[in-house]
Amino acid sequence: MSGVENVIQSMGFMNLTWGHVAMLGIAMILLYLAIVRQFEPLLLIPIAMGVILANVPIADVMAHPDLTKPFVPADLSSWGVVYVVYFWGIKSGLFPLLIFMGVGAMTDFGPLISNPKTIFLGAAAQFGIFGTLIGAVALGFPMHEAASIGIIGGADGPTAIFTTTKLAPHLLGPIAVAAYSYMALVPIIQPPIMRLLTTKKERAIRMEQMRPVSKRAKIIFPIMVTLVTIVLIPDAAPLVGMLMFGNLVKEAGVVDRLSKTAANEMINIVTILLGLCVGATMDANTFINVKTIKIVVLGLIAFSVGTATGLLFAKLMNWWSGGKVNPLIGSAGVSAVPMAARVSQKVGRETDPNNYLLMHAMGPNVAGVLGSAIAAGVLIAVVGGG
Repeated sequence: MSGVENVIQSMGFMNLTWGHVAMLGIAMILLYLAIVRQFEPLLLIPIAMGVILANVPIADVMAHPDLTKPFVPADLSSWGVVYVVYFWGIKSGLFPLLIFMGVGAMTDFGPLISNPKTIFLGAAAQFGIFGTLIGAVALGFPMHEAASIGIIGGADGPTAIFTTTKLAPHLLGPIAVAAYSYMALVPIIQPPIMRLLTTKKERAIRMEQMRPVSKRAKIIFPIMVTLVTIVLIPDAAPLVGMLMFGNLVKEAGVVDRLSKTAANEMINIVTILLGLCVGATMDANTFINVKTIKIVVLGLIAFSVGTATGLLFAKLMNWWSGGKVNPLIGSAGVSAVPMAARVSQKVGRETDPNNYLLMHAMGPNVAGVLGSAIAAGVLIAVVGGG
């Protein structure tokens, strides 16, 4: 009879707490957003599954030994299956860098090169990062945690993960989930802000056709950006360098195998593993607390402020150019590529169905990717002591 009792006691449902139930509920919400609403399913489905695995009592997929002691390879047998991947892929900062390489291989910087002024829109949208950092410090967060929270405003999951692993790894779960959730909710969060801060006349502005960009310019661009970053902001070099490397193999046109691998198989595999690991950091004991709620709220503020400052700077550019810039493209300065650019297009066509803003919005959109990576480098250098 004792054997039967042991089996029963070892069952997951016998060890469930209300915290576990709440986290499983959050996982169901993420799955609903991903599968039913189709908000960033490539990201949210793995994250949701990671949450489920982390909150199954006794399974302990994130089990690990005392890492303050010397590492012994034999200890790996006692590590949770997900923690092994987490340790080598996220704690080391490798996965975000590989994701950036894949993003670079899928990104066309042509719109930014064609209209360099849009880089200022990407820069303006990063105001949400630094504004929220100040707000987080005012709420009592130490500087290294505030910097990690602020980076959510960049709407760039890999950058948020990379920064957090460097500055506040204990906050990885809530910060990563907030960053990816707001990326997924761009079509819901941004349009009300865009309509509030622009007039119907502004939303109807048609922009001039973009000038063509030569192949030579597209090849030189990633090389020059990497060199400038290394010289000026070395701490941003890992993110920017991997992004530019991915773009270079795409634009070079002589290494199609590398380009296709980075843009397809590699980024897909890493996305699966990264999502599972991020979700698995969200166990009930560490996730359900007041600090997490503050992080989620501050993240929303960061993203909203970034959207608003991008729009307002685009309005300024429109005034300066004599009415030639549609302010809607400014909201794409947050780096949720390419969804933010698509939202600019969608809101613009609500006013004028024949207005095509997508490629114009891609300029500030890819500038936002660079902006968030550079902002991360600055924060790591300043807060992390370089």
